[in-house]
Amino acid sequence: MIDRTATELLDLMARGDATAEAVALAYLEAIRERDPRIRAFLHVDEHATLEQARAVDARRRRGEPLGALAGIPVAVKDVLCTAGVRTTCASKILDNFIPPYDATVIAKLRQADAVLLGKTNMDEFAMGSTTENSAYQVTRNPWDLDRIPGGSSGGSAAAVASAQAPVALGSDTGGSVRFPASMCGIVGLKPSYGRVSRFGLIAYGSSLDQVGPFGHCVRDAALLFEAVAGHDPRDSTSIQQPPPRITPTLDEPVQPLTIGVPREYFGAGLDAEVEAAVREALNVYEGLGAAIKDVSLPHTPYAVATYYLIATAEASSNLARYDGVHYGHRAARFGDLIDMVCKSRGEGFGKEVKRRIMLGTYALSSGYIDAYYLKALKVRRLIKQDFDKAFAECDVVMGPTAPTPAFKIGDKVDDPLAMYLSDIYTISANLAGLPGVSVPCGFTAANLPIGLQILAAPLAEEKLLRVARMFEAATDWHTRRPKA
Repeated sequence: MIDRTATELLDLMARGDATAEAVALAYLEAIRERDPRIRAFLHVDEHATLEQARAVDARRRRGEPLGALAGIPVAVKDVLCTAGVRTTCASKILDNFIPPYDATVIAKLRQADAVLLGKTNMDEFAMGSTTENSAYQVTRNPWDLDRIPGGSSGGSAAAVASAQAPVALGSDTGGSVRFPASMCGIVGLKPSYGRVSRFGLIAYGSSLDQVGPFGHCVRDAALLFEAVAGHDPRDSTSIQQPPPRITPTLDEPVQPLTIGVPREYFGAGLDAEVEAAVREALNVYEGLGAAIKDVSLPHTPYAVATYYLIATAEASSNLARYDGVHYGHRAARFGDLIDMVCKSRGEGFGKEVKRRIMLGTYALSSGYIDAYYLKALKVRRLIKQDFDKAFAECDVVMGPTAPTPAFKIGDKVDDPLAMYLSDIYTISANLAGLPGVSVPCGFTAANLPIGLQILAAPLAEEKLLRVARMFEAATDWHTRRPKA
């Protein structure tokens, strides 16, 4: 059961060859067996999961109409508010926070009759690329338990890759869906900014954050994306357009197809095996009739610095609300109000979160905001213009998702700058508001997955996923699974 895609599971249940309860039981058993090694989940309520599944089965028996994800278990990154269920952002400061409401995407999953499986581990407040920054546990890569699964949505990616969930939701601020998808050998989609509501997504960088799906194949990711996308009046940045329809045209190749290959994505720091796999993927597209075109994104070298000014500035503002006064952790012993706030934040936040708050606060401080934050906003516009020029000539832009395959746990944890460079190919899409997807395109000699990143113009998810599906239909990388 657990080796099937979500699409296959939907077909099984629709034909009556499986029940939602049987599917849920299979995944709960997989979690009991595998998660002590993987550590993907922070919270699983078996009773609640089975209740949801049985309710779907009862409605199916009565012949009632069901949602598009009826009976499909979905793992959810612990950055999304779930009514009555602890939501921590993998931070001690929210250790006892139980939201009184659902995030919009959670409400939409319920409307689609999905079965919520559990909350997954992450880098604290989505700040990290390895899921080592969690206050609770380190998640491991199912392909090699000594290696990172990527981050910050590493728990969701590892849950799907290890067949503990057929699909999952993550969030992507600078690559936090695409990067772990690449590390774990699955599909990860970052939608255009504004395509998916951020209401109930605990904020890190409000102009960058976007909720996105993980799946074993492009169709599974598209199904989950269709279920959660669409306008939400409770999110002021939500685009006022109806939810996109992706699946009806997913198997139709984009023809003619012109692929832009940025020369800046194939320079120093790119692992040789990763480059070889991505070049071979481009050869596959050429064999499918695509035209390959060299393009330039000249401001790419400035993307990392730009991102880490804008994101940390927004984090400094967003995380100011965790002060020990309204909710969240409060220090047990303190003097006056200022001492209470300082001790509560000092005890509740981890090292990486403190680092980014300090960076952002400095960038926003008097005398420095013009030199750093406002200059970064101007460079952000230049990065967006680079992509505008590229998409005037090309349908999509392709390159590696990450410069290296998954590295060992602990390798970069004490070197923040080296860690930040892991996001070099992904962060530009967040700065420009583009949709992007990572699809499996090969393996290293050490049997570690390699991801191909495909980027498209804003709101072009339908074209983006059709292009991704062309590669998937011509190869079998997405069918490979790690040993249980």
